[in-house]
Amino acid sequence: MISEESGEERQPLWFLVALAFAAAGGAVAYVPFLTVLLPLKVNELAASENIEALSYITFAGAIFASLANIGFGWVSDRWGGRRSWIALGLVLSCLLLIVMGEARSVSGLIVLVIAWQLALNMMLAPLIAWAGDCVPDRQKGLLGGLFALAPALGALAGTLVTLPGLAVGAERLWLVSGLVALLVAPALVLGGGRQMEELMRPVEGPVPSELGSFKSRPAIVRMWSARLLVQIAEAALFAFLLFWLRSLSPEIGENSVANLFSAILCVAVPIALFAGRWSDKARRPMLPLAVCAGLSAFGLITMSLAQNVQTAIAGYAFFGLASMTFLSLHNGQALRVLPRPQHRGRDMGLFNLTNTVPSLIIPWMALAMVPKFGFSGLFLVLAGLVTLAAILLAQMSYRR
Repeated sequence: MISEESGEERQPLWFLVALAFAAAGGAVAYVPFLTVLLPLKVNELAASENIEALSYITFAGAIFASLANIGFGWVSDRWGGRRSWIALGLVLSCLLLIVMGEARSVSGLIVLVIAWQLALNMMLAPLIAWAGDCVPDRQKGLLGGLFALAPALGALAGTLVTLPGLAVGAERLWLVSGLVALLVAPALVLGGGRQMEELMRPVEGPVPSELGSFKSRPAIVRMWSARLLVQIAEAALFAFLLFWLRSLSPEIGENSVANLFSAILCVAVPIALFAGRWSDKARRPMLPLAVCAGLSAFGLITMSLAQNVQTAIAGYAFFGLASMTFLSLHNGQALRVLPRPQHRGRDMGLFNLTNTVPSLIIPWMALAMVPKFGFSGLFLVLAGLVTLAAILLAQMSYRR
């Protein structure tokens, strides 16, 4: 498609939306399963040792998911045909999700979860790389804004599959699989031939070592590090939000926290869309990321100073909206800094480590901080990390 205003080749909006819904299919696959359906299955198989069993399964799944994302990204680089890999991963992951309902032992469930993580990342790794093959830099802000649909739809799917009377037991796994297929299929069916030659042309030679280009080595390190720092804060709040709010107001219930989380995810969508579209028009792709990281730090400082639950919720809402917007936009702009299109899938897999590494860091950080300094001390440390992310990206906020 050629834009009448600029004469530049662009993708039509419907295709960007289809890509965003396909990415959301991944969130719909793992959010309801990992947060609700898997714990219920573990409790069914090992009620007396459910916490230990769930910990082993979650840890093993995270490790294999990280490796699979890098591996299948590399495979789709090497042998091409990203849509074929996406389709195969979609079919296998949906089938394995359904089979999960038939597991009769914890060991069998662990094997199935590992296989499911491999299949799911067979779909997701080539999908994100395919977006990089198709969407030009001048639309990556909008693409990142649309990626905000993924966590919102994931949370809504979790609410849907647990509605009383809608589905029970293994029926919920069928429902999730159907939702995933509906979200991913349109991009696969309608997206043939959308790759852009300019985005897929191999680049040889050394990567620039001066921070003056978005495709330089320092830019890559800054983008990776900034996302890791924000993800550490995000993972900490995801894990300990309920405990912290109950320390301020014991009557706070699980449903209230879940509703707060879902509301923030939904409100973040239009904010991310606006910020992403603005970054494309203003040609300042990194500025919204730096601003969102700074606002996230402000929210964490507010939380550390909160003396009542109203201030605490306001601070968390501020942090949540800013950090969710940051993470969505980062998904699009990370594709901009990768210097070698021929290794795009592998390199995005390495960026994906920023999603899984925090889960290995947060428990130890919480054990070191909370007993001595309380949640306020933890939030101040997280605010410092997120401020560092803002500084790293502020130095890249020049016009492209």
